[in-house]
Amino acid sequence: MTDEADRASVDAMDETDPLRPFRARFELPEDVIYLDGNSLGPAAHFVFHELEKAAREEWGNGLIRSWNSAGWFDLPMTLGDRIGRLIGAAPGQTVVCDTTSINIYKALHAAMGLRPGRTAIVAEGGSFPTDLYMAEGVISTIPGARLLLESVDAARIEELIDDQVAVVLLNHVNYKSGELRDMAALTRKAHDAGALIVWDLCHSAGALPVDLDGANVDFAVGCTYKYLNGGPGAPAFIYVAERLQADASQPLSGWWGHARPFAFETRYDPEQGIRKFQCGTQPILSLRALKSALEIWDEVDMDAVREKSIALTDLFIRLVETRCGSFGLTLESPRDASRRGSQISFAHDRAYEIMQALISRGVIGDFRAPATMRFGFTPLYLRYRDVLQAVDVLEDVLRTEAWKDERFSVKAAVT
Repeated sequence: MTDEADRASVDAMDETDPLRPFRARFELPEDVIYLDGNSLGPAAHFVFHELEKAAREEWGNGLIRSWNSAGWFDLPMTLGDRIGRLIGAAPGQTVVCDTTSINIYKALHAAMGLRPGRTAIVAEGGSFPTDLYMAEGVISTIPGARLLLESVDAARIEELIDDQVAVVLLNHVNYKSGELRDMAALTRKAHDAGALIVWDLCHSAGALPVDLDGANVDFAVGCTYKYLNGGPGAPAFIYVAERLQADASQPLSGWWGHARPFAFETRYDPEQGIRKFQCGTQPILSLRALKSALEIWDEVDMDAVREKSIALTDLFIRLVETRCGSFGLTLESPRDASRRGSQISFAHDRAYEIMQALISRGVIGDFRAPATMRFGFTPLYLRYRDVLQAVDVLEDVLRTEAWKDERFSVKAAVT
């Protein structure tokens, strides 16, 4: 395609985009093309009103009464069910609480307890590091337990799943490459071996349709500050299948998971159901921001999100390889759209410097060590013309070698 044909084509795609109206609901600077919603989603306009109300009216005037009068105490459950709709979970199986790392620890420990006599946790060698760190923490508390890794102990995850495995921990979408795992098939594989499975949904919740109940998943965790736009450090969520809740025991026996937290009993008695997977007092202002963010999702068709995600990412790959392919970029994401999430990664020896040059020009993606440029495609607010303009800037940065400016080689604390 010529540049003129590309521009005419993307304009037509934007005009007929069924998700187009949602863009106006978000705070997006005019001079920015935001390709990092897979790391931190932007704020919806109404979030600021919600935070103002929660802070000034409920905290400022209601004070401690707002735990009851404003529904603070039940927010983890009510928001959990709203997220449940997006991840294919029936009510009463999802609770918003704590962080992804903490919830991974809870899920793995609970799964190990449900499979006594089995000693192994299986995970991906290329997993997001916190998943592995928490798995290491779990096995350190269980004599004889071990962690087996794909690409370290065997080439494929399927080769590691046997009758010694208690639980398999997998990322639905790989944080670096964007590779999408087959949830239903791998869950069956784990169950056939008598193991349980924990899915990390951080890069799929809000990016594509998920069906936890349909896939017969045991546990899942995920964050809310990426595609769900809950805000920086927004609370995470944990899903526990109803069939496991009565027997599952989580190790962080904090008072919010107690059956009668305000009886102030000296011994722990866990709540029944998903509430037992809470730990300590939850951050109400963050929960209120998330509540507002989730209101948009009540109107969203996830199939339409997935369709646009595939169109955006296919367009980006084609344009980058056509216009920037001679500058040393290598596609790290699956080319087959059915095997990837809503992000595209390219490797380059100078990935960090190139990304910093892009950011300086208003095209915001991110860098993942050692050599990955990562671009997130969030269908609710990203336009097709944004993709084309982002590639315009990338091509110019590479052609002019603008990334060689020494200021772009200075590593920031957060990349």
